[in-house]
Amino acid sequence: MMISRRGTLRLAAFGTATALVPRPSFATAPSFATARVRIGVLKFGTVSWALDTLKQHKFDTANGIDLEIIDFAGEDATNVAMLAGAIDIIVSDWLWVSRQRSEGVDLTLVPYSTAVGAIMVKEAAPIRTIIDLKGKKIGVAGGPLDKSWLLIQALARRDHGLDLPATSDIVFGAPPLISEKAMQGELDAVLNFWHFCARLEVNGFRRLIGADDAAKALGASGAVSALGYVFHDKWANENPAAVRGFIKASAQSKDLLARSDDEWLRLAPIIRAQGKELAKLRDRYREGIPRRPVAEDAADAGRLYRVLAEIGGDKLVGRAPEMAPGTFWQELPK
Repeated sequence: MMISRRGTLRLAAFGTATALVPRPSFATAPSFATARVRIGVLKFGTVSWALDTLKQHKFDTANGIDLEIIDFAGEDATNVAMLAGAIDIIVSDWLWVSRQRSEGVDLTLVPYSTAVGAIMVKEAAPIRTIIDLKGKKIGVAGGPLDKSWLLIQALARRDHGLDLPATSDIVFGAPPLISEKAMQGELDAVLNFWHFCARLEVNGFRRLIGADDAAKALGASGAVSALGYVFHDKWANENPAAVRGFIKASAQSKDLLARSDDEWLRLAPIIRAQGKELAKLRDRYREGIPRRPVAEDAADAGRLYRVLAEIGGDKLVGRAPEMAPGTFWQELPK
């Protein structure tokens, strides 16, 4: 459900935020010139991996900020806190940001990750193409309006005239449950978030088609950021050093994760993986680090927005037929 009543939400957000205790900082006490930046994240989400690296190596203080990480139990809670001004940054997708902008909220985002989910099947399954999903029982994480699911539906309709929701048995569920049911053989195929797919890959499953493959087939010229760091234009304008310091610190943490296998070994207890599973998660994470100019990312997101708007309708994008201008922050440091 999209959120627009900011006055009502402000109380809810502050109530949620104050009930949560920020994580302890690895850094020494900041100097008076250090800007505090509050980021709200899902406690056990993949964003925490990069933020742990950022704090462990003090990339925040090296870039003039003191990053305060505030854990939330769910995505809705982080969205509410963001709209209420209880935190400065969250991680969300460009569809949500665009819808908020079209409703008058000054949110914008900086690309964070291009990693997306995929349709996974068992290695020995006779399913080889999208058309083979007809009549199968498919588990989908994220709900009926998940953009990966919509993109794969759009591709199936365009290339094969196949309406997956009408011709297959679709089961929606939480990501861990979807993976568990797949492992137990209760589902013929599953669409899950990227890190759950990576774990399945080392447990007897293969990728049938990724949401990134569908996106490129539907008009994207390259890997499109699925998620971004989201903040208010007003906050960025009033705190330019803070937002740029955060972006630089984030880039340094991703650079370390891109080149250091030892850093992944340090993170293993947080990731809750080891051996081949940890290596697969590491490799898939690295593949998802954005590499291209933000203008190209934004242009492709705009193309995909039109595809998603057509299939998802008002429930997904509201009344805006095009992605809202400014959805991707235009002041990204070079």
